[in-house]
Amino acid sequence: MTRRTVRIAMNGVTGRMGYRQHLVRSLLAIREQGGLDLGDGAALWPEPVLVGRREHALREIAGRHGLTEWSTDLDAVLADGSVDVYFDAQVTSARGEAIKKAVAAGKHVYTEKPTATDAGGALELARLARAAGIRHGVVQDKIFLPGLLKLKRLVEGGFFGEILSVRGEFGYWVFEGDWQEAQRPSWNYRSEDGGGIVVDMFPHWEYVLHELFGRVTSVQAHVVTHVPQRWDERGKPYEATADDAAYAVFELANGAVAQVNSSWAVRVHRDELVEFQVDGTHGSAVAGLRRCRVQHRSATPKPVWNPDLPATESFRDQWQEVPDNAEFDNGFKAQWELFLRHVALGEPYRWDLLAGARGVQLAELGLKSSADGRRYDVPELTL
Repeated sequence: MTRRTVRIAMNGVTGRMGYRQHLVRSLLAIREQGGLDLGDGAALWPEPVLVGRREHALREIAGRHGLTEWSTDLDAVLADGSVDVYFDAQVTSARGEAIKKAVAAGKHVYTEKPTATDAGGALELARLARAAGIRHGVVQDKIFLPGLLKLKRLVEGGFFGEILSVRGEFGYWVFEGDWQEAQRPSWNYRSEDGGGIVVDMFPHWEYVLHELFGRVTSVQAHVVTHVPQRWDERGKPYEATADDAAYAVFELANGAVAQVNSSWAVRVHRDELVEFQVDGTHGSAVAGLRRCRVQHRSATPKPVWNPDLPATESFRDQWQEVPDNAEFDNGFKAQWELFLRHVALGEPYRWDLLAGARGVQLAELGLKSSADGRRYDVPELTL
């Protein structure tokens, strides 16, 4: 098998997500399997070019994984004609301008979300990319994970009948950072640095709902900061200016209603950190990132409300596990492979910068809904 090299500038690999999910578990994992089989006797070989601001961190990561190319000069990397793709996993506030530079340099673009700090900026990136004729994609990893792939299989197989409602629960307790180290970076809790659970998670909920059930047509949200003071990486206290919880109701184009709670100030009493319950006329399902359980109408019990007596049945035991029926790869890696096939072969790919703009738009309207205390329609975005 012959080897075709694709050189990928990876900006933000010193961060947790950029390093673990995109470099190690995606591109390096593709190399470990011998490259990406293109089906024509050739394998696509990703060659990362690490980019960032911290020279010592880049050098250490490169040395750890036997990589030879890294730079703190983004402009120089983008001016290199041998670089094919620009990938961005920086903080949100730095992302828009870097993507504009990459588009102007004629690079294909793959990026984490949110793609910009506001919907207008996100839509501008999509328009610039289309005008430049480059190929572009946005990370939408949740729909490539086993639990939601099983859920999609159920939807496409007509298991639910008419879908009535979706209920999502996401979150966990993020420690304040004083007596236990926080498991998320401090910028996540400063709005001036692009932090906040709405801008972080509503783009996820947009594509999950859009892909599985239909377009979001309205949003009503209540957004709060439950923990007003946190401690940063140096142990210094700071004011948490960004929201750490959001409680939202979304209307979908098919008439279904989705309720999604997102919180970094909640303790987990469920099987996974995120779970979606879908109820339909013919059956229901509860899906997390890996598991999916169902209850068909033919097997639905008939409980009777009686608060005077203890429950005698285990409701959880009345659900059936959906089998894997396939081997599931890492969700980030699976989407990287689809994007690289899009770049190399021109295969169809719909998770683009316009899809990313929809997520930013929903986050923006969610914050506006909370601030104004009203429901907002979500216009359909077009280029």
